[in-house]
Amino acid sequence: MKSPLIAVAAALLVLGATSAADAKGCIKGAIVGGVAGHYAGHHGVLGAAAGCLYGRHHAKEQQQQQDKQQQQSQVNGQDKL
Repeated sequence: MKSPLIAVAAALLVLGATSAADAKGCIKGAIVGGVAGHYAGHHGVLGAAAGCLYGRHHAKEQQQQQDKQQQQSQVNGQDKL
Protein backbone atom coordinates (compact mmCIF):
# COMPACT_ATOMS: atom_id res chain seq x y z
CA MET A 1 0.00 0.00 0.00
CA LYS A 2 2.92 2.29 0.69
CA SER A 3 4.40 2.07 -2.83
CA PRO A 4 1.30 3.20 -4.76
CA LEU A 5 0.98 6.19 -2.45
CA ILE A 6 4.60 7.11 -3.05
CA ALA A 7 4.09 6.75 -6.81
CA VAL A 8 1.09 9.06 -6.73
CA ALA A 9 2.98 11.56 -4.58
CA ALA A 10 5.92 11.51 -6.99
CA ALA A 11 3.60 12.02 -9.94
CA LEU A 12 1.99 15.00 -8.22
CA LEU A 13 5.41 16.49 -7.48
CA VAL A 14 6.39 16.14 -11.11
CA LEU A 15 3.12 17.75 -12.16
CA GLY A 16 3.71 20.61 -9.77
CA ALA A 17 7.12 21.25 -11.30
CA THR A 18 5.79 21.50 -14.85
CA SER A 19 3.35 23.83 -16.52
CA ALA A 20 -0.06 22.63 -17.62
CA ALA A 21 1.03 22.29 -21.25
CA ASP A 22 4.08 20.21 -20.34
CA ALA A 23 2.07 17.91 -18.07
CA LYS A 24 -0.02 16.55 -20.93
CA GLY A 25 0.42 12.79 -20.93
CA CYS A 26 2.28 12.74 -17.63
CA ILE A 27 -0.54 11.53 -15.41
CA LYS A 28 -1.45 8.51 -17.52
CA GLY A 29 2.22 7.63 -18.00
CA ALA A 30 2.97 8.00 -14.30
CA ILE A 31 0.08 5.73 -13.33
CA VAL A 32 1.00 3.02 -15.82
CA GLY A 33 4.71 3.32 -15.04
CA GLY A 34 4.11 3.27 -11.28
CA VAL A 35 2.03 0.12 -11.45
CA ALA A 36 4.49 -1.58 -13.79
CA GLY A 37 7.44 -0.56 -11.62
CA HIS A 38 5.70 -1.80 -8.50
CA TYR A 39 5.12 -5.25 -9.97
CA ALA A 40 8.57 -5.38 -11.55
CA GLY A 41 10.45 -5.28 -8.29
CA HIS A 42 8.87 -2.66 -6.01
CA HIS A 43 10.20 0.30 -7.99
CA GLY A 44 6.94 2.21 -8.23
CA VAL A 45 8.45 5.67 -7.87
CA LEU A 46 11.06 5.04 -10.52
CA GLY A 47 8.40 3.59 -12.82
CA ALA A 48 6.13 6.58 -12.23
CA ALA A 49 8.90 9.04 -13.06
CA ALA A 50 9.88 7.14 -16.20
CA GLY A 51 6.23 6.77 -17.21
CA CYS A 52 5.67 10.49 -16.79
CA LEU A 53 8.65 11.31 -18.98
CA TYR A 54 7.53 8.88 -21.64
CA GLY A 55 3.96 10.15 -21.52
CA ARG A 56 5.12 13.74 -22.00
CA HIS A 57 7.37 12.69 -24.88
CA HIS A 58 4.57 10.78 -26.57
CA ALA A 59 2.09 13.65 -26.13
CA LYS A 60 4.62 16.10 -27.58
CA GLU A 61 5.13 13.89 -30.64
CA GLN A 62 1.38 13.61 -31.17
CA GLN A 63 0.99 17.39 -30.89
CA GLN A 64 3.76 18.00 -33.42
CA GLN A 65 2.17 15.53 -35.81
CA GLN A 66 -1.21 17.24 -35.42
CA ASP A 67 0.34 20.66 -36.02
CA LYS A 68 2.07 19.38 -39.14
CA GLN A 69 -1.19 17.96 -40.50
CA GLN A 70 -2.98 21.25 -39.82
CA GLN A 71 -0.25 23.18 -41.63
CA GLN A 72 -0.50 20.87 -44.62
CA SER A 73 -4.27 21.15 -44.75
CA GLN A 74 -4.04 24.96 -44.59
CA VAL A 75 -1.51 25.02 -47.41
CA ASN A 76 -3.63 22.65 -49.49
CA GLY A 77 -6.74 24.73 -48.80
CA GLN A 78 -5.04 27.94 -49.97
CA ASP A 79 -4.00 26.31 -53.25
CA LYS A 80 -7.65 25.64 -54.11
CA LEU A 81 -8.65 29.30 -53.81
